Amino acid sequence: MNRIFLDVHALQTVPPSNLNRDDTGAPKTAVYGGVPRARVSSQAWKRAIRTYFRDEHLLEPSELGVRTKKVVELLAERITGLDPALSGEEALRLADETVKATGLKTEVPKRKADQAKDGAPAPAPETKYLVFLSARQLDGLARLALEGAADITAFLKDKSNKDRARQIADSRHSVDIALFGRMVADAADINVDAAVQVAHALSVHRVENESDYYTAVDDENTEEETGAGMIGTVDFNSATLYRYAALGVHQLAANLGEGLREDEPRTEPVRRAVEAFVHSFVASLPTGKINTFGHHTHPDAVIVALRTTRPASFVAAFEEPVPSDGSGHLRQACDRLAAYVPDIERAYGDKESTLTWVLRVGAGTQKLAGLGTETDTLHDLVTAVGRAVTERLEKPA
Repeated sequence: MNRIFLDVHALQTVPPSNLNRDDTGAPKTAVYGGVPRARVSSQAWKRAIRTYFRDEHLLEPSELGVRTKKVVELLAERITGLDPALSGEEALRLADETVKATGLKTEVPKRKADQAKDGAPAPAPETKYLVFLSARQLDGLARLALEGAADITAFLKDKSNKDRARQIADSRHSVDIALFGRMVADAADINVDAAVQVAHALSVHRVENESDYYTAVDDENTEEETGAGMIGTVDFNSATLYRYAALGVHQLAANLGEGLREDEPRTEPVRRAVEAFVHSFVASLPTGKINTFGHHTHPDAVIVALRTTRPASFVAAFEEPVPSDGSGHLRQACDRLAAYVPDIERAYGDKESTLTWVLRVGAGTQKLAGLGTETDTLHDLVTAVGRAVTERLEKPA
């Protein structure tokens, strides 16, 4: 298959907020172009994207996975769902042996083991690290465990059965695993190369964190009891962020294999995954301190490019920070992109194979109109991208 890349760019303005905190509780920052910028880590936004898949029902539960240390517990629940006659203890034993057969290592956390000594229920083993498994992989492992339930140790000592466990864990990947990959140091043969790369979101201008001193009054205080019931500080900033992600459609197609359903064309799962990712990348939002700041904004401008040349971020348009002259940052950021993108595409792009779409809101984004085919809504954008991806995949290599 030919290499196909999808670049997604967004400009999003957020008011005073703390979307993604560092170890001191302050908003994350980075130095770029010699000045401090607001930053939201890729991990924070990828988490928001995965959550959005589920919360907004962009994909069916069977097309999603779960990332957890509690794999044994999850698998035991599926085993008892298939055979309710099994005791919880026996289901956990079957699940633990089956998980270990895939190459993953499990152990009872020391803290929970110590609690069990004090009379708490015996804890379930956990993996030492977060493990990403799809719903279909968990279902397949549950069926395998029941197949060997009579003597699970002997059953899994058989090399062919152990190979089946690994094969189940390394096939029929969910969309989120296919997109974001899976890395397991102890079982490298079930690793999955990520199809998508998400950049740290950066402000297009210089940012200095600020601090809010707050007080809270005790509702039961009498008039004689003066002073606050609680005082504290919370750090925040506000910014116009440049966000970027690069999706290797060819890698996504390879990760998904022949598809999640047997009754559909091979390109259909890839189309659904691409559409879900573009929708979720644009519309999702990290929820750090959201009850405090209510930073519910959407991107003011989105540019999506489908290309066969390697991915191209436009962050260098903001290496020289947009000046803070009191007129806002969004219009100037759009002007910067409108000037920069044609130059970078002329120098490195391929006009014949690159398709570009633009979704924009407000007069400040007007100069972006000439960069590609304009779409009126997010739905229109997502549909157009999905259709184009399908056409590219169906072309002979």
